[in-house]
Amino acid sequence: MYNAFFQLVQSPFEITPDPSFFYATPQHQEALAGLYYGIKAAKGFMVLTGEVGTGKTLVVRCLQELLDKNRVTYAYVFNPRLSSQQFLSYVAEDLGLSPHPTTKSDLLVGLSRLLIERHRRGAMTMLVVEEAQHLTPVVLEEIRLLTNLETVRGKLLQILLVGQPELQERLDSPALRQLKQRVAHWFRLHVLSENETYDYVRCRLKLAGDKSGGIFTATALERVYRYSHGTPRLINTLCDNAMMSAFALRNDQVTPELIEEAASDLCLNRTNGNGHSPAAGVRWPSGEEAVEEELARFSAVLKSRKPEMHGYLELDSPEKKESQ
Repeated sequence: MYNAFFQLVQSPFEITPDPSFFYATPQHQEALAGLYYGIKAAKGFMVLTGEVGTGKTLVVRCLQELLDKNRVTYAYVFNPRLSSQQFLSYVAEDLGLSPHPTTKSDLLVGLSRLLIERHRRGAMTMLVVEEAQHLTPVVLEEIRLLTNLETVRGKLLQILLVGQPELQERLDSPALRQLKQRVAHWFRLHVLSENETYDYVRCRLKLAGDKSGGIFTATALERVYRYSHGTPRLINTLCDNAMMSAFALRNDQVTPELIEEAASDLCLNRTNGNGHSPAAGVRWPSGEEAVEEELARFSAVLKSRKPEMHGYLELDSPEKKESQ
């Protein structure tokens, strides 16, 4: 809605994982490169973990873009709350096993034959499980058994578990030690630093067509980090809401006040969307400093409004044009 107003060719802060907006921090680049190497080298079993909204699914989508789609077949499990039978059946169907077996033994035999045939043709097969922290120990044991499908040169099935940090706690249990020992590569994503947050916002705006580089003021970017704590998904939501408000007010810049308003609407206060306290390095004003900052903010708001005004002016009203 606001793209034309800010002279953008596409929306910069969609929360859907779009590889064309991939911001390659060192940790994200390392995870992507490592997963790509692991798949190409047929390492078999890898894990990607990170807090909510840190870009795990985006890394997986970028990995799929890098791999040759004509040579790699995917089974993608979005809902991990399945029984072992349902899990194997879902994987078999997603890989195109036909006719579809009904018994567990037939499923395993059919999967084995399918993987061997694909390997003979020089093709690769990959299983990706999202939200893997919700997998039951029984299903995780089935996954361990699937890692036994191999040749002398590598694994027939490349498995990637993607989940939140709780997945590590699950794999640390003594009952799953055999599965954990088979992890060839483990990558962990963390929230962005303050400077990375600034660069992330500017990068996405530039990719969306911004040529000015000044849509967000420096202070507004500081507020973005303060309320998002470097979580990419929260950055996107916060910036999108703030730009919508700027468009409604016909402001060509996103100001700190608009970030404050958006954060209030989204209930992003002193804890982020993950329920954590402020990230290390974020200093919240206190005492006289907090009072002075609040007074300055109120003063700025009052100066920008006429005494008789209540709410927002109509977008194209004469009063609005005059005030600009």
